[in-house]
Amino acid sequence: MLPKARIGIKLSKSMLRSLHISNYALIDQLDIDISGGFSVITGETGAGKSIMMGALALLLGTRADAKVIKHGAFKCCVEAEFDVSKLNIVSLFEENDIDFDGSELIVRREVTANGKSRAFVNDSPVTLPVLKEIASRIIDVHSQHQNLLMGDENFILGILDAVSSEPTPKILYSEAFEAWHEAQKEYVALKEKAEKDQQDSEYLQFQLKQLEDADLKEGEQEALEEELEILSHAEEIKQALYKVSSGFQSEGNNPISFLRSSIQTLRRIDPVFPIAGSLAERLDSVQIELEDVSGELENSLERVEYDPKRQEIVDERLNLLYTLQRKHNVQGEKELLALKESLRERVDTIENIGDILLQKEKEVCRLSDEMNKLGEQLTALRKAAAKIIEERLVECLHSLGMPNVSVALNLFLRPSPDVTGLDNVEFLFSANKNVQMQEVAKIASGGEIARLMLALKSIISHVKHLPTIVFDEIDTGVSGTMAEKMALVMQDMASDCQVLCITHLPQIAALGHWHYRVSKQETSNGTTSHIKLLTEEERVLEIANMLSGEQLTDAAINNAKSLLKYDK
Repeated sequence: MLPKARIGIKLSKSMLRSLHISNYALIDQLDIDISGGFSVITGETGAGKSIMMGALALLLGTRADAKVIKHGAFKCCVEAEFDVSKLNIVSLFEENDIDFDGSELIVRREVTANGKSRAFVNDSPVTLPVLKEIASRIIDVHSQHQNLLMGDENFILGILDAVSSEPTPKILYSEAFEAWHEAQKEYVALKEKAEKDQQDSEYLQFQLKQLEDADLKEGEQEALEEELEILSHAEEIKQALYKVSSGFQSEGNNPISFLRSSIQTLRRIDPVFPIAGSLAERLDSVQIELEDVSGELENSLERVEYDPKRQEIVDERLNLLYTLQRKHNVQGEKELLALKESLRERVDTIENIGDILLQKEKEVCRLSDEMNKLGEQLTALRKAAAKIIEERLVECLHSLGMPNVSVALNLFLRPSPDVTGLDNVEFLFSANKNVQMQEVAKIASGGEIARLMLALKSIISHVKHLPTIVFDEIDTGVSGTMAEKMALVMQDMASDCQVLCITHLPQIAALGHWHYRVSKQETSNGTTSHIKLLTEEERVLEIANMLSGEQLTDAAINNAKSLLKYDK
């Protein structure tokens, strides 16, 4: 049940609806239904909050490790159900041939004891890259290490592009950059090859002339090798052919004469023995075939002659083909012919390289102009977005206890373009009056960076639909007063997206629309973790416990009620 003071607050439509974890670390089985708005998760150190984050990270495509499987189990499984009806991601499922009804998304990851893992989206098996791509569109997990991204230029450029709310120029620029980059690579490779070929020009022309003079013909080698075999064994072949052919010419044992006589005999008895006619027809077919064989034997006998001059010519031709193949390290005349065409192209290229390079250079320049034009449009959008971010950052940071903060996002031209655009960006920051701004990663404290990151996420959540954001102890190193202000920012974010926050501070826990507690339990089978949505009364006790420790006092309970804005 919602605290009375929070009833009526606009809550985002739930994105992450449920989470199921089984046999993961300390968790036997955990099932949790999650509502929209701002949910907080608390629990004592070691109870399993970080374990939940690790399980969630599996759904984001992180590397699987068999060590996470609960002792004695064969595999662990993490599954989450999302409502993605507000996201325009239908094409993502169509491209990857995944069933999708337009609203419900179920993501599952399994890890077996042998270290292998499988991922599924709506019960369709997917690769990790596909899982990562889909997960990045539906959930944003912010952990302490992500604060390091504050000094990452690409991260800041990504925020500028997100706030600009104009994805088309970025997409068009990226495509133009890839086209220019590919053309530039081809131009450089062609130029280097041309310079090398120019040095080898005479040798290439010599090789080409040698192959052209050889007058190569496809299939010639096989025919010559067959002819050489016949010439080399001409006498042996002729004797064999003569022996067989003479059998058809003899008077006494001529099979053809015998067949003729047999056919005539069978036809005489055909009127009184009908099957004789059929046998005569079959013998007639055999006679025709034998006469054909006899004729072919005679022709072959006439054709086969020992010809030492022809044998010498064939030998020489084959030796030439074999020598060329060994020289060029190829197999057969097909590869020699392909080599000849390749050499001809290289020689032609050398002769016309000036014109070819000029045309390629013009293409590179044209693509460069297109890329720069699109890059300038992208830069203009980023500069406009930078002004918006600067103003909203200052406003948000004022509410987070930084009244004298100054920020600036300075864009300047990169030495050379890359896929992100033409811009370098510098994020400058100062928390105090009359203190010159410096790069945020160099000057901001851990607590200041945590507030900066929260403010940035808040800005993005209002200008771009972020489905679900998970904050993992973003309050580390933050005071109680400041924690309450950070919680108010997260509460405000929850009107546009679902927010989950793992926290150890009662000031943040008290401002959540929903409060879950993670606990661990010692059993005869070991330690297990559990999670529970707290009732109003349980929530008072949990926050009182966070304020005073295990020894609850009336003062702590009253303080908890005050934080929850309950009537005492």
